[in-house]
Amino acid sequence: MQGLPLTRLVSRLLHRRSVGQVRAFQPALRVPIPNSGLPDFTYRALLVDAAGTLLIPSEPAAEVYLRYGSKYGVKLPTSEILSRFRRAYNSPWTLTSQRYVGDGRPFWQNIVTQSTGCDSSLLFEEIYDYYAQAAAWYVAPGAHAALQRLKDSGLKLGIVSNFDTRLRPILKGLRLDKLFDTIVISAEIGVEKPNPIIFEAACQELGVLPEEAVHVGDDRRYSCSLLPLSCCRLL
Repeated sequence: MQGLPLTRLVSRLLHRRSVGQVRAFQPALRVPIPNSGLPDFTYRALLVDAAGTLLIPSEPAAEVYLRYGSKYGVKLPTSEILSRFRRAYNSPWTLTSQRYVGDGRPFWQNIVTQSTGCDSSLLFEEIYDYYAQAAAWYVAPGAHAALQRLKDSGLKLGIVSNFDTRLRPILKGLRLDKLFDTIVISAEIGVEKPNPIIFEAACQELGVLPEEAVHVGDDRRYSCSLLPLSCCRLL
């Protein structure tokens, strides 16, 4: 979700004004626009992405990589590490059917190696363990209270995330695990966004129809071409 904190989203949802500020990326599922004469948008569940939307890294990744990597001879500037990280992360992953299988170690070891130019398994484990800690993340400002308001209003809440098995302990450490009615993680279910199956699984667990759910995330690639879901993104 770009440019709009969850706190502002909550205000718009609670007052049923958000429909005029979202765009549906699936052409067959149009979101009504105010004063258009179309019926109000009905929703019963909010599905939220984790990393980058609800959870924000406490430190820039390049700085973390350099801090740990310096012990293993990494001398690249953070700008170069960041560039390498982005290139590695956006490159096709072909070793397994999805990026995050189980604990996601093979994928993340490749990212660390490509980003730092260092293939030390010890370096990788230090960085991997760092990001397994709740302290490596913070909750988007105002998000916890905002989501609690939505839950108190009767809206069902779910997390749908492309993440590995570290996510549940992180959410628990940040006291977010009890806030959500369901948490669906790609590494556990065996499919990743934008596969509709992962969204359908969340809706099934919440007891809502796909068209009754709205998904909020920070990556347009995972918020489009979802056939059964009214998947929207705030402009």
